Amino acid sequence: MFSNYSGFEYEAGCDEAGRGCLAGPVVAAAVIFRKNYKNNAIIDSKKLSEKKRNGLAEIIKKDALHYAIATVDNNTIDEINILNASILAMHKALDMLPQKPEFIIVDGNKFKPYHDIQHKCIVKGDDLYLSIAAASILAKTYRDKIMCKLHQEFPFYNWDKNKGYPTKFHKMQIHNHGLTKHHRTTFNCL
Repeated sequence: MFSNYSGFEYEAGCDEAGRGCLAGPVVAAAVIFRKNYKNNAIIDSKKLSEKKRNGLAEIIKKDALHYAIATVDNNTIDEINILNASILAMHKALDMLPQKPEFIIVDGNKFKPYHDIQHKCIVKGDDLYLSIAAASILAKTYRDKIMCKLHQEFPFYNWDKNKGYPTKFHKMQIHNHGLTKHHRTTFNCL
């Protein structure tokens, strides 16, 4: 894992969680570490157990120079599409950073310019750069908590376990109970 791509002191790594879900918001995070920061435990959130992710999220919040987490709700996702909503969530997270980044690195291959700050899209960036991996962990753990809370309101869908992803059970329950106000109506939910 590399600690820095650009050489700038305030380089922000961005990633999102929940892009492929049928319900709930998309969540993005932005993280700025010290330029020489190292932590071998921080890897792509998808490769970690829930317990490990939750523990690392606390370490990231403590160790990061700055971090921010932002959401875009399912209604906005339906209005502007999931790609635009994911980028909007990243922009919102960047807006919330107390330190303006000098450079932005983003997981994936799509991003829209953020003000006048240079950026670089990096495919599999959450496997290569600590700040992107950390952003993936913060976004995922924050979103999982939201889905567990929504599960209490709508327990039929097992959001505490599937987190809104299109599992066979989730789709079956949509068929049995219909869509909730948290589902993305433009997604193929059945």
